[in-house]
This record gives sequence, structure tokens and C-alpha cells, in this order.
Amino acid sequence: MELTERQKRILRAIVENYIRTAEPVGSKAIAAMPEINASSATIRNEMGELTAKGLLEQPHTSAGRIPSPAGYRLYIDELMSDYRLTAEETQSLSSAMQDRLRQFDDVIAQASKIVSKMTNLPAYAVTAPTARATVKKFELVMAEEGSFILLVMTDSDVVKNKLIRLPVHCTENDLRLLSAVLNASLTGLTADEITPEVIERVRASVGELEMLVPIIVDYAVRLLRAQERNEVFLSGQMNLLGHPEYRDPGKAQELLSRLDEDVIANLPATIRPDSKMQILVGPENIARELKDTSVVMTRFDIGDNMQGMIGVVGPTRMDYAQVTARLSYFTEALSRMFGKPENPTLPQPKDEP
Repeated sequence: MELTERQKRILRAIVENYIRTAEPVGSKAIAAMPEINASSATIRNEMGELTAKGLLEQPHTSAGRIPSPAGYRLYIDELMSDYRLTAEETQSLSSAMQDRLRQFDDVIAQASKIVSKMTNLPAYAVTAPTARATVKKFELVMAEEGSFILLVMTDSDVVKNKLIRLPVHCTENDLRLLSAVLNASLTGLTADEITPEVIERVRASVGELEMLVPIIVDYAVRLLRAQERNEVFLSGQMNLLGHPEYRDPGKAQELLSRLDEDVIANLPATIRPDSKMQILVGPENIARELKDTSVVMTRFDIGDNMQGMIGVVGPTRMDYAQVTARLSYFTEALSRMFGKPENPTLPQPKDEP
């Protein structure tokens, strides 16, 4: 869409003013900006042209305008300036990551919480499914009398455990024997490859402990199935209530009731293969539940099959420059923290005055 340089300046000013104030922007407010250098009458005419092009909307009978989804899209693609994090912001983000991301197997769940806090928006993290998840190791550890702890490590180094009550008497030596049989028979197999025939062979090899085999196998198979699906972590939904668009409890409740794991789990399919960061504005969202919101998402890859997407959901009137800068910093720092840098340098903070 062809715009004059003045129309571009006016559109950028309206978008950024509306992001900051959440109030329709009039020609007098734009005329007061030194970079515009035009009269109120000229600006009103240009605003009329931008409205006719579908880039601005007039929510009320007043002269004030707000950006349309198309206006936000043009702003994001052509007019938005890079946002440089301050030294205070980078320090705050780095401290949050160091404090919260100490355990690798908990990193994605914590990531959504940190991103939500640093953007004041609902945030999500979606892990990529593993095409062929298998068990790498079983370990059975005697706990208190009459129970043991089952530890299962997958080939992506995810470790899960479960306390199991013993339906039969057994010793630590019995558990070591059962561990050895499980490791010899079931490691390297996918959930589909752990067939009833395989399970029967294991049961036949462990004597009186055979009744424990179905319990252990059921837990392992459920773990493998979970890794073959997108795992979704959603945090900070109540942050929506802090934005003017959702002060109406009915409107906020409507979105919150629709913002669930099923909707979020489908977002990775919408990100372009050649895109590191992607922004979907309003109607660009495929999901009906997100048609009145914007979604910003970015990929992460921190090795050991830990891949997926982190992003935020919020009003179309979000500060896209700031949100994308903070998400970029977060994913770059995440990669550096876990030894897989995507870029040798992180975004540098601007000098403090």
C-alpha cells in the first residue's frame, strides 16, 4: 500500500500515541508533535485518507482515530523502530532467569512465567513434540517399607518419577533385577513398539515381580505419549485485567475462558518456517478465540531436543517494539545459558543518561 512520507509519519504517531494512552488520537495531538510539521486541517485530511485506506478506525463520532488491524500490520512491517532495552531492563531479566531457571527439566514451565512478568501479558511456552520418543533408562529405588520410586529417563534426558506401592514383598536386590530386565528389554523402544508381546516377555523374565511390570510400563508409555505431543505452559492470564481493553469484566471473562491449552497448542503451526519472530494481529489469527487479540511468538532451541515456541497474547494495542525486544533478549539469553548460542552477542542496552 503506497503512502506518502507524511502519511507514514502520521500513522506512526497515531499508533504509538494510542499504544501509550489507550485513547483515540485527534489531529491537534498530532499537530503538536514537531516531527509532523503540518497544520491540524492538513492532518485531518490525511487521517481521512488513512481511514479510507482501512488503516485507521473512528470508534466514536469524535474526530479521534485508532489503528485498525491493517494499520498495526503496516506499522509493524514498515514503520516500527527498534526498541533497545535499558541496562536496568537487561539486569532485571538476567536476574529473573538466573533465579528461576536453575533446573533444566523445569526451564520451559518457568519460561512462560518469566515472560509473562516481564511483558505484563499472558505468556505461553509450547514444546515441540518428539517424533520418536524412547526410554533411555529405568531405575527402581526402594523407598519406605512397602513402596519404591520409579525413575524413567527418556532419550531427550527428561526425567520423571513416581512413587509406587508394592503389591508384593520384594527386596532391594529384587528391584535391581527388575531394573536390569526393564533396561535390557524396553529401552530404545517407542510407545508403539512396547507391544503386549514385549510386555509378556518381560513378565515371564521377572518371576514373582511380574505383577509390577504393567504398572511400570503404563507409566513409561504415558510419559512417551506426552513427549510425542505439544506440551503447553500458560501463565499470567490475569494480567489481561490490567489493560483498558479488558476492564469490562464480561469481555475479560470471555477471552480468559477461551484462552486455554488447546488454543495455544495450535499456535506453532502458524509460525512460518523461515521466521524467527512472528506477530499476528487480530483477524490474522486462525483461531476464532484470538481474533480480537494480537499474538507475538518466537522460536527457541536450547539443545537436547528442547525446542519449541515462547510468546504472548494481548490486546492489539500492545507495545510491539518493546515486546519483541524483550522476547528476543529472553530467547537469546536462554540459548546462551544452555550452551547453544544463536547469535554471538545479545542485544546491547542503551546508555543511561
